[in-house]
Amino acid sequence: MNEDLKFIIESTEEAMEAAVVHLEEELVKIRGGRANAGILDGLYVDYYGSNSPLSQVANISTPDARTISVQPWEKSMLEPITKSIQAANLGFNPTNNGTIVICSIPPMTEDRRKDLVKKAKTEGETAKVSVRNSRRDANEEIKKLTKGGMPEDEGKEGEAKIQTMTDNFSSKVDKHLESKEKEIMTV
Repeated sequence: MNEDLKFIIESTEEAMEAAVVHLEEELVKIRGGRANAGILDGLYVDYYGSNSPLSQVANISTPDARTISVQPWEKSMLEPITKSIQAANLGFNPTNNGTIVICSIPPMTEDRRKDLVKKAKTEGETAKVSVRNSRRDANEEIKKLTKGGMPEDEGKEGEAKIQTMTDNFSSKVDKHLESKEKEIMTV
């Protein structure tokens, strides 16, 4: 197989894998009725004048299914952490007891669950679009190689491999969405 074609296939697979990994990261942020420390991923706190990820200034844990506790390494960080969580508008109010910040996760309504499923499906569709864009880009590169002298049957073989990868990654996206929807809708 042509070295350029191998490179195109490998880089396309990496791009598709990146789309699925990004989807996984985004789905963790969508809460499914149970406390999950991942909900607070992506939150930043003002730490002595610089924006630092919450996970770098505090220990985040889930003592039970309805509570997230955030224990800062310095007591002076209690107020900035509380403000950061409130500003993120995650659907719950943090309270601090002088040593830790406690986030009580309220039970979700049916409408809220449906909204979260819609959000998850939107993220899934974004991932699928990214996978299909990778396929399109790869097929365009293969066509250029074919015009540049690569045998046509090799080009068709490459396009078939790209299509198989696209199908595999699309089904991975579907499995992630199915799993997340089940998690969200479970009461």
